[in-house]
Amino acid sequence: MHGSFILSAQSHNLRVNKANADKVMPYFPQDLFERAQAKGDLQEHAYLKAKEECRRMSRADGIDKVLTAHALDALIAPTDGTPPWAIDLLVGDHIIGGCSAPPAMAGYPHVTVPAGFCHGLPVALSFFGKAWQDGKLLGYAFAFEQATQARRTPAFKPTVA
Repeated sequence: MHGSFILSAQSHNLRVNKANADKVMPYFPQDLFERAQAKGDLQEHAYLKAKEECRRMSRADGIDKVLTAHALDALIAPTDGTPPWAIDLLVGDHIIGGCSAPPAMAGYPHVTVPAGFCHGLPVALSFFGKAWQDGKLLGYAFAFEQATQARRTPAFKPTVA
């Protein structure tokens, strides 16, 4: 029942967005959402098999394995795999990866904090670890924030140049 409600609400949102695209999506369409919606039911065998494989690779053979092998409490990495960039309204973002996928696939806690600036744009640092380690990660992230004082009030500038 709950999954059906979510899919129904998502379908409704996709329709509303499409009907009002010029107002709510003037620069970027929702093609990724539409393709995800078209994938089918979340109980399909192919989906459940892929989900289980992602969980295994991100949990037992991923985050848990690295933390245990090196006696670590958490992993810390730049949130994005590249320096920050300005949004490109012609060709879209230049995303090449980052560290948020493994904890998201594992269902593990992940906290991101401001870490400074590069070319006037903000850089973030991610803390993630094993299941149920939320409190520890929040503590590490808070300590980092207090030590660096890297957060700045956002400034909405017409350009970063």
